[in-house]
Amino acid sequence: MRVVIAPDSFGGTLTSAEAATAIAEGWRRGAPDHRVSTFPLADGGPGFAEVLLGALGAERVLTTVTGPLGDPVDAQWLIHDGVAYLESAEAIGLHLVPADRRAEACETATTRGVGELVLAARDAGVSRVVIGLGGSATTDGGRGALEVLDGPLPELFAAVDVENPLLGPHGAAATFGPQKGADPAAVARLEARMAAWAEEVAVRFGRDLRDEPGAGAAGGLGFALLALGAAVVSGAEVVRAATGLDDALDRAALVVTGEGSFDWQSLRGKLVTSVARAAADRGIPCVVLAGQVSVGRRQAGAVGVAEAHSVADFAGSLDASLADPAGTLAALADHTARQWR
Repeated sequence: MRVVIAPDSFGGTLTSAEAATAIAEGWRRGAPDHRVSTFPLADGGPGFAEVLLGALGAERVLTTVTGPLGDPVDAQWLIHDGVAYLESAEAIGLHLVPADRRAEACETATTRGVGELVLAARDAGVSRVVIGLGGSATTDGGRGALEVLDGPLPELFAAVDVENPLLGPHGAAATFGPQKGADPAAVARLEARMAAWAEEVAVRFGRDLRDEPGAGAAGGLGFALLALGAAVVSGAEVVRAATGLDDALDRAALVVTGEGSFDWQSLRGKLVTSVARAAADRGIPCVVLAGQVSVGRRQAGAVGVAEAHSVADFAGSLDASLADPAGTLAALADHTARQWR
């Protein structure tokens, strides 16, 4: 039986490569007769550049840009066959903001650094720029990036990890603001600020893009890129194509994917959903192993997930799972594999 292991990263605990290794080790213990292959993946969020670096054999470039707090940060990006691949989290990621500054930074963090990366790619002579969106500390609607992006630009692609619009209950502020340190009052201020920004951009560019899918990605950076004419693509699909995952799925009998939290946001364009749908298209089952699971069986089944298992539940508690992330994930994979022998 051919089993494809294709997880995303697990929050701040495991990279996608570490998660893939842990799952594969556990699965081989539980089902030694299965033929297991690993495909560490990413959507537009953290890990996008690192996964593509290995998959494409691209050239790595390091550029110093403005970080989310205004301080300089070193951000890696890639060039391959005349195409630049940027990861927004490299320049403006939430991991660049200390925990004790997030309540302040959720309203002040800037996307300027991503604009500077695009300019660096343009100056390198590329014809196309693919920007992975996700994992940002920002909720500025892309204002900072737009302020520095002037003159002719390469063809832009916004590789999003979510389908959320800019505003409203599923928008950037309401959905992702609390994850970045915003309390309800801050969320209300951010929403009002971005609504005014949406009006400004509509007048400037002659198009109202606030309701477009993906506009809310990376705190509204997707909105600014749309205004510049970027095409929205799925970050997960970009990575799937680069890694050759689809060819592996054509020969597989089962796919195992995973992420830190399998929740309702996972159903709105995240990598796990992309993998599950690809499996469903081929008529093969998909199993999700996640740090935590809050998606119901019916919701999971609707996107092609046959089973979803929580590491925290298996380990007995969230704290127990976090004490040894790789070990507890491998143990869950071992347990699950025995059910599929």
